[in-house]
Amino acid sequence: MRPEYPAPEQPGLAGLLRAWRARAGQRSGRGRPLAQVEVAAGAGMSERWYRDLERGAIPRLDARTLGALADALRLCPDERATVFLYAAGGEPFPPVTPERGAGELAPLRRLLAQHEPEPAFLTDHVWNVLDHNAAAAHWFPWISEPRANVARWGLTDARAREQMADWPRHGRAFLAMLRFAMAQYPREERLRALLDEALADPECRRIWDAGPVVIAHRDGHDVRLRLPQVAPEPVEVVARVLLPTGWPGLRLTLLESAPNATPLDRQIIAGR
Repeated sequence: MRPEYPAPEQPGLAGLLRAWRARAGQRSGRGRPLAQVEVAAGAGMSERWYRDLERGAIPRLDARTLGALADALRLCPDERATVFLYAAGGEPFPPVTPERGAGELAPLRRLLAQHEPEPAFLTDHVWNVLDHNAAAAHWFPWISEPRANVARWGLTDARAREQMADWPRHGRAFLAMLRFAMAQYPREERLRALLDEALADPECRRIWDAGPVVIAHRDGHDVRLRLPQVAPEPVEVVARVLLPTGWPGLRLTLLESAPNATPLDRQIIAGR
């Protein structure tokens, strides 16, 4: 029988505020969450106002109040951005989709080709793979499969756990980016479906329940990959993630040699 788990933390500002308040209390050495009245005072608002926020109400919030609230909870830049997104009702620029011109991607496709012989791929706001170069297909054959999705692969595909050394760190990052994306596009049902699929896996569920980590974009992260078809030993790469302003929601990911890669790694990654 599959183990029974309590309901997972629901994405949304209210749950994040409660978790961040608890974390702020722990970081201050109190061993308990900050009091609601203390957070409210830090934001220059009433305790009732803040209590309503934690109950799910999102009244009109100006930038000063949001900034003060983020300061009171000691939020990092990505967490601050998440608060602003929820208060604004999501990203003001709707993402590019096939209905909104995703077919006009010739300039981005040229960048994919120019990055050869190193892997590169293009994804949309829900991590669906829109295109990739030949090196990416050689490194990651799944990327050419129908409905290829980078986040689904990273979170639920057994191949990801075999190929990415220190997979829990990367799984945690994928889930943290998913949290941010759900604030960015709160009406995107495919993100919720992706989360539900991931949380059906016990290890993903454990990571999700461990704390409300939020990451907006994971540019510059290092990955140690086990790819027998590429090299007999693991190779060190760094992922560069570009966000083209003319195509909101799209991500262009370029893999290249990590700064600490060996000379052999660099030769392998460069295809020489």
